[in-house]
Amino acid sequence: MSFHFNNLHFSPTPVTLAIGIIALLAMAALGVAAVRRSAHRRRTTALELLRFAITLLVVLLLWKPEWLVVNEPEARPRVAILMDASGSMDTLDAELPKLFSPSREVVSRREWSETVLQGELRGALAADGLNELVEREVSAPPEDDAAVAGTDLTTPLVELLEEESNLRAAILLSDGDWNLGQPPVVAAQRFLQRGVPLFTIPTGSATRLPDLEILSVSAPTYGIVGENVQIPFSIRSSLDRELRTRVRIRDESGLERSKEITLPADRITYESILWKIGHEGTTTLELSVPVAEGERVDSNNARSFNLAGRPESIRVLVVESLPRWEYRYLRNALSRDPGVELSCLLFHPSLGVGGGPDYIDAFPATREELAEYDVVILGDVGVAPDQLTAEQCGMIRGLVENQASGVVFLPGRAGNQLSLLDTPLGELMPVLMDREQPGGIVDTVASPLELTGEGRRSLLTLLADTEEENPQVWRSLPGFYWHAAVKRAKAGTEVLAVHGNRRTDFGPTPVIVTRIAGNGKVLYMGIDSAWRWRRGVEDKYHYRFWGQVARWMSYQRNMAAGSNLRLYFTPERPKPGDVVSIQANAFDPNGAPLDEGTVVVDCTAPDGSSRRLRLEKDDATWGAFSGQLKIDQPGEWKLRAGVMEDPREPVETTLLAQGVELEKLGQPVRTAVLEEIARVARGRMIQPTQLADLIREVRALPEPRPIESRIPLWSHWLTITVVILLLSLFWVGRKLNGTF
Repeated sequence: MSFHFNNLHFSPTPVTLAIGIIALLAMAALGVAAVRRSAHRRRTTALELLRFAITLLVVLLLWKPEWLVVNEPEARPRVAILMDASGSMDTLDAELPKLFSPSREVVSRREWSETVLQGELRGALAADGLNELVEREVSAPPEDDAAVAGTDLTTPLVELLEEESNLRAAILLSDGDWNLGQPPVVAAQRFLQRGVPLFTIPTGSATRLPDLEILSVSAPTYGIVGENVQIPFSIRSSLDRELRTRVRIRDESGLERSKEITLPADRITYESILWKIGHEGTTTLELSVPVAEGERVDSNNARSFNLAGRPESIRVLVVESLPRWEYRYLRNALSRDPGVELSCLLFHPSLGVGGGPDYIDAFPATREELAEYDVVILGDVGVAPDQLTAEQCGMIRGLVENQASGVVFLPGRAGNQLSLLDTPLGELMPVLMDREQPGGIVDTVASPLELTGEGRRSLLTLLADTEEENPQVWRSLPGFYWHAAVKRAKAGTEVLAVHGNRRTDFGPTPVIVTRIAGNGKVLYMGIDSAWRWRRGVEDKYHYRFWGQVARWMSYQRNMAAGSNLRLYFTPERPKPGDVVSIQANAFDPNGAPLDEGTVVVDCTAPDGSSRRLRLEKDDATWGAFSGQLKIDQPGEWKLRAGVMEDPREPVETTLLAQGVELEKLGQPVRTAVLEEIARVARGRMIQPTQLADLIREVRALPEPRPIESRIPLWSHWLTITVVILLLSLFWVGRKLNGTF
């Protein structure tokens, strides 16, 4: 229900209309009665008229009054032509219509759009001067190189409606690929409200071009000089056939490594390649794949990234009860590793604590002493009067979870590790031990280890020089005769190797299992025969395995370390828009975990702007601080962390944010997007072969509707102010009259 008086429009409901009329009648009756009873009829009449006016104003506001202004267009109707100028329009997959190219030449989407506009389309749309043409570019690449280049279809469409008051129709030439801003259907709804039809013309092919594209390279931020690092990557193939090719990685000096891979047709392949770091410092590497026969786009066949090499000294503590063969060879392997500083604690049941080079007399007495170790290897030891205590087990757990260290469980035939299950270390154990078989299981014949899918991809189990040779190396390793009895691996763990011959109720018996615990890492190895891997090859595989274990466990802890602070963050290579979790372990001048103090991180963005991040102390942990940093720019972020009022040198490191290529070549045209926005806006998606239909439909459109401007008086601030002023005036009048 609605009615109006000139420009003033009312829209009451039947209920509000009835309430308003009843209220006015009741107020009029009360006013007449009040005037008759009053001794001062003139003043009372004025007050009652004021009260009736206030009531009338409130009733009218209840009927939702609006002030309507209609703007009649004075100029000729306008037709807007919007051409997508984003990076994806450089894709070479647009076939020119026969009208413009008898040979149906294939050009870029941008060239196709320009060719079509340069033809008779402009003149035909102008309709012999009846329409005025407006031409604009959409999502042109930004002039600032640091800005994110993407496609926002919604904003320019909405801006067009705001700036043009006499719009008859709009035509969008685009591939429909949007990656910034709101969904284009939001703009289409605005066109529907204005009554302006929106026509869309898809430019390009609806199927993906034959192409190989390196989607991502997830390299670590640093590696140890002289050691291999594993560099995962992903490649998408849109070829119509399976392709066998070689992926190459090359540094600035021309040194390269390659790996043969097989790319299935029209799928994403996840692989990795090894790179051996030859020197200290940061090196720029390029990962590339050769251009395949029939491939249409070759600009996305390579990706560059940075990798830092640094020397490392890893502190390892080995705790054992008996000098079994596994312990002896493990000790030799770690003591001869130039990057490892080894400490051994041997609880011999007959001779007492072992002594000699690399030996310590007792377990670290304080958290400060234990915090110096990057990795703790627990052999066949448990909680006993002459071994570990429950308190020491709690310290080891705190070291792993709070200080980002690693712990290795290496059980033995004495079954001492079963006693650890009832200590704080029990929750870190990545497998469910079988308490009914504390001495483990002995086989009469040698059993092999079998790598799982995760094990074949893990750097821990890489014993060969190349990934192709690694399965053969594992098949050639001597078998084992004893293994610890376990029921299954716990949830959230990663099984790298299983028993080749034995199974439990849950599947093959897990032998090598890893997991993440807090900020640190855990490794379980359920055999005592890794020393047998020396047969025929000496220390080649045995030393390599334990060296990789030590470096894998200490990697995060040593990302950036100083005299009073260790800093590490995840993810290591974020993208703009990601939130980086920054963790820090702080120490006081005596080396104890910092209990009171403030840790700050000064973050300098690639454009030179800086901000200070204050890390929060976790009271439940020792010396652990954490915070979050929002990455909004690609490039190198400089992090400088320190403890306030501490004169020691701050810790500095670099966080590399990978640029995100929002605009990609070779992607198919998103016809569904273009069809939806045209349908919502009461237009139509016009195929390139239907340009004549577009001209006919635009000419047949009616004149643009006048633009209506409505001011809702019922919610306007000025109306509310007038009501308040009138009520104040009525209240003052009552007091002055003195008869109410």
